[in-house]
Amino acid sequence: MKEVWYTCWNIVPPLVSDDDNSEEGLTTIHSGRHEYAFSLELPQIPLATSFEGKHGSVRYWVKAELHRPWLLPMKTKKEFTVFEHIDINTPLLLSPQAGTKDKTLCCWFCTSGPISLSAKIERKGYTPGESIQIFAEIENCSSRMVVPKAAIYQTQTFYAKGKMKEVKQLVANLRGESLSSGKTETWSGKMLKIPPISPSILDCSIIRVEYSLMVYVDIPGAMNLSLNLPLVIGTIPLHPFGSRTSSVSSQCSMTMSWLGMALPERPEAPPSYSEIVTEEQRQSLEVTSARDEFEGPLFAYIQEFRFQPPPLYSEVDPNPDQASRTEERRPDTCPSR
Repeated sequence: MKEVWYTCWNIVPPLVSDDDNSEEGLTTIHSGRHEYAFSLELPQIPLATSFEGKHGSVRYWVKAELHRPWLLPMKTKKEFTVFEHIDINTPLLLSPQAGTKDKTLCCWFCTSGPISLSAKIERKGYTPGESIQIFAEIENCSSRMVVPKAAIYQTQTFYAKGKMKEVKQLVANLRGESLSSGKTETWSGKMLKIPPISPSILDCSIIRVEYSLMVYVDIPGAMNLSLNLPLVIGTIPLHPFGSRTSSVSSQCSMTMSWLGMALPERPEAPPSYSEIVTEEQRQSLEVTSARDEFEGPLFAYIQEFRFQPPPLYSEVDPNPDQASRTEERRPDTCPSR
């Protein structure tokens, strides 16, 4: 299978004929230069992203034909690119990916200690140009020297006539420090940059393009210990509000602290009556009122409301109509005397 031709649409310009066939609804084009503007609306169904692979491709083009009487038609076509947008700002693509594996080496009756590997990344979806932060821990309890590594792989899968072909290609990789027996290495956000690559193709029936991050331990003379973390390469980058911190474990607390700083603080309610007026002051007020020691209506009024509780606290104006009426009655200018 050399290539897979995907669906395309033809735009047919007005047909050319001589004057004798004008009654058939054909348009006669006389000698000279003629230009025609055409437009084509792509269908609403999802279209696979344009792609060029080893065993197949997804291509789109517009084809135009010019029919001439007694001559072969003239044909031309123009290719165009289609991208199926993949938004990585979805809960599925923002979820962390992690895994753990271990392996024990043995040679006949001799058995060495295990090699353990644990790795995790912040999310599943990325866009080209971003860097993946890799958090990993490698412990070497064997008798051999091992090397931790990480790589991004692209897997192309082609389907045609009931058969399948698969191609796996290396996209980017990095290498850690060699670990001798009994040593441990920790990656605290080791960066692996994604080069310019085509986005994932997941909904096409003839071609699939998938990505994965492989974190593995290169063991001389034995099968590698590896972890495969799935990736989705999208076209719509991560929004600032959806960005994550370097540590997956501190994601929740960091998000909550950011929300706390962004939202305005609620005003405190006034203190309660019991916090201001003590029991002795309240009894003293009752004795003073009973003896009627102070004369005069004004001073009695002050004493009566001296230790009264404050009004009920509310953030909403209880009398909005009264305030508006006061504003309406307020004169704009002072009256002249």
